[in-house]
Amino acid sequence: MRKRMIEVLRRRGISDEAVLAAMAALPRHFFLEQAFEEHAYEDKPFPIGFEQTISQPFTVAYQSALLNIKNGDRVLEIGTGSGYQAAVLALLGAQVHTIERQAGLYDSAQKLLENLGFSTVRCHFGDGTKGLSRFAPYDKILVTAGAPIVPDALKQQLKFPGGVLVIPVGADVQQMHRIVRTDADVYEQSVLESFRFVPFLDGTVKI
Repeated sequence: MRKRMIEVLRRRGISDEAVLAAMAALPRHFFLEQAFEEHAYEDKPFPIGFEQTISQPFTVAYQSALLNIKNGDRVLEIGTGSGYQAAVLALLGAQVHTIERQAGLYDSAQKLLENLGFSTVRCHFGDGTKGLSRFAPYDKILVTAGAPIVPDALKQQLKFPGGVLVIPVGADVQQMHRIVRTDADVYEQSVLESFRFVPFLDGTVKI
């Protein structure tokens, strides 16, 4: 089933071999509720509780490829969710800090990633709209929720020159933005394909 998933991603235009290899190696069904396990390798999002979803494989592959992860990159992921995207980034060689605002998802993802042996992933509970300044600067930052605007805090936590932020921006439909910090106050921005994400919200939820 994983091989079929990779074939679908290739047909949809994903050509980054490192990303495809990471996703071929990672059991996506570990990150889903048991009721969805038999559908885990379909190119679909699925609910993971707390009104959140695990992104469809194409979205994970697309965002991962835009980051162009290099071995040892320090990466901040905003929106841990199930932990699947963080695991993909770790398999690509990143040192991952991932932050989640929903306490229930933070707890479950942290335990799962630890049990799966992802020692290069550090999970944090907090407000992702503020980033995670104590570990900045980051080589790459990835946002996995739809933002109304690009938070300045995230741009400021990018390394320069060369730090990359990938973030979907918009209301009902988001455009994927790839932002490169070329100097202290200089950013180059590309606006790419359209997606639908859950909203990028501030604050935390401890229930």
